[in-house]
Amino acid sequence: MADGAEQRSSAVVDLLVVGGGVNGAGIARDAVGRGLSVLLCEKGDLAEGTSSRSGKLVHGGLRYLEYYEFRLVREALIEREVLLAAAPHIIWPMRFVLPHDSFLRPAWLLRTGLFLYDHLGGRKRLPASRGLDLHRAPEGKPLQDRFRRGFEYSDCWVDDARLVVLNAIGAAERGAEILTRTECVSLRRRDGLWHAVLRPAGGGAERQVVARAVANAAGPWVDKVLTGAAGLKSGKKIRLVRGSHIVVRKFYDGPQAYLVQNTDKRVIFINPYENGYLLIGTTDIPQTGDPDTVAVDPKEVEYLCGVLNRAFQRQTGPQDVVHSFAGVRPLFDDDAANPSAVTRDYVFDVDDEGAPILSVFGGKITTFRKLAEHALDRLKPFFPAMGPAWTASTPLPGGDMPGADFERWLAEFRRRHPWLPEGLALHYGRLYGTRADALLEGSRSMADLGRHFGGLLHEREVAWLRAQEWAEDAEDILWRRTKHGLHLSPEETAAFIEWLEAAPTPAQAMGR
Repeated sequence: MADGAEQRSSAVVDLLVVGGGVNGAGIARDAVGRGLSVLLCEKGDLAEGTSSRSGKLVHGGLRYLEYYEFRLVREALIEREVLLAAAPHIIWPMRFVLPHDSFLRPAWLLRTGLFLYDHLGGRKRLPASRGLDLHRAPEGKPLQDRFRRGFEYSDCWVDDARLVVLNAIGAAERGAEILTRTECVSLRRRDGLWHAVLRPAGGGAERQVVARAVANAAGPWVDKVLTGAAGLKSGKKIRLVRGSHIVVRKFYDGPQAYLVQNTDKRVIFINPYENGYLLIGTTDIPQTGDPDTVAVDPKEVEYLCGVLNRAFQRQTGPQDVVHSFAGVRPLFDDDAANPSAVTRDYVFDVDDEGAPILSVFGGKITTFRKLAEHALDRLKPFFPAMGPAWTASTPLPGGDMPGADFERWLAEFRRRHPWLPEGLALHYGRLYGTRADALLEGSRSMADLGRHFGGLLHEREVAWLRAQEWAEDAEDILWRRTKHGLHLSPEETAAFIEWLEAAPTPAQAMGR
């Protein structure tokens, strides 16, 4: 008990999940749906680390074929179809243009890779790849003239931070307890159970939790939880790799994304982003510092701009960057010399010398659901009454649209709320899906949405995020639950922060 703080005790839970990224939230949702009692704790906000700083793609990983990661690519391609059906509001198809650079990978290799990509995962919803004459096709217009041939293939976009929140909501709706800004500082085995101490950020009473099993899904901090909080050792190693992205204003027409090759054999994605911007990344840099303080290095910005300038006619410099972010990918260390070649597959370490603790090493956002399913399968011997896998056929919250048809649902949503401007209706539909009707309950006009903070941000949405989605501060609201921060002026952002700091919390507003 730190500093004499009073501790609260809880009844025994079946599973304590440490980590509120996509893997932890996915495990929590799967577990509670199988009949386990679940508590998830996250030392910061949901998706605050790696899971909100990805390339925002649900994809098979075309370049992983070069490293013979056929099983990983196949699993990811199958999951692409599963997730597209489960969350059509936050996941949607995108076409990628891959210019052929004769000095790098040969055309036959690209064609072979795309053939495998089209057929390895049982593609159903997405169109197949095709060749392009870049001097004739409109997709070639923004590219430099030296690119004569290219290819186009399909993958999917995802709002990564919202994917995490939706899994947490799905877990909570089934009875899981979600504790954000609560760090697991101690894990000790006693009498066949785990005894955990959870410490809330900013002070307050520590909490004791007793659990039959622990899922350590702390991402870059998985070693810290295992060796620090639990005092255990693992034969598995984690390798931290920083991936940085930049955002610039969109400089070409059309909805297509681009995948361009660089002279170092890496590939860079250029994806349409947030209605008028491009998201460009990522880098692969060994991360040696504290993952809590990860930041984009100016050299990474120069690198990404250089890749752009080698492929596109429009030249881009650091002065054109309007936003940037860096995340640390916690990869399973397979001793590969090149960070880009380190496997994106996931590995579990299960210590069952007493109450079990399962630690997750590696993984990628596309395969989070399958990772969670496999994690629960590994824990099943300790919970023989656990129910079967179920998440493959169950939509995520807000994704229960007939035929997973977002456009048809959106048209009906707009008919139900004709007073909503088109852009705002699309915003609510994309972020909240079928839950958007509950967000707007009782509203009949724009005035009912409360104060307008700029862009598409209104007070009604802020209240919803705070009451329903564990959002507390401005960064939670402006950059993780939404991307309003990209569309507000500095003055509007400052005014919003001032308002939010003075506003009562949901608990205060209810008199608690």
